[in-house]
Amino acid sequence: MTDSNDAKRPSESGGQGPDQDSGPQPPPKRELLPLPGLAAIALYLLVLGGVIILGVAGRHYPPLFLIFSVCFLTASAGLMLLLRWAWALALAAVLSLACYNFWLFSSLRIGPSLVQGLLNLVFFLYMIRTEVRAKLR
Repeated sequence: MTDSNDAKRPSESGGQGPDQDSGPQPPPKRELLPLPGLAAIALYLLVLGGVIILGVAGRHYPPLFLIFSVCFLTASAGLMLLLRWAWALALAAVLSLACYNFWLFSSLRIGPSLVQGLLNLVFFLYMIRTEVRAKLR
């Protein structure tokens, strides 16, 4: 009497080993969050878009800045879906923000601009990695 958990001998299984299964294979499991860095960048763009909306509503920014807010929110949603066009839009957004913040620091010597510019530069360098681009659709 054999236990049902025991492996079959090659003579009983028709010459096939235990790793050779003739049945259909289940689809590979999809990771819940394959790129956590992109999720962080998407969250950053979402918050930045919200801050711009509040700034326009409080009359701190001109209404034309709402164009940037729409671009940031669109890029944020697309990055969560791993879309290539959203990657390009987010790449342009973080690079332009890095340049703008470095310009603010160089002309007005505002310390937080340097920190935000470096953060945007780190996001840019993360997004141009080949591993990140390979996972986009």
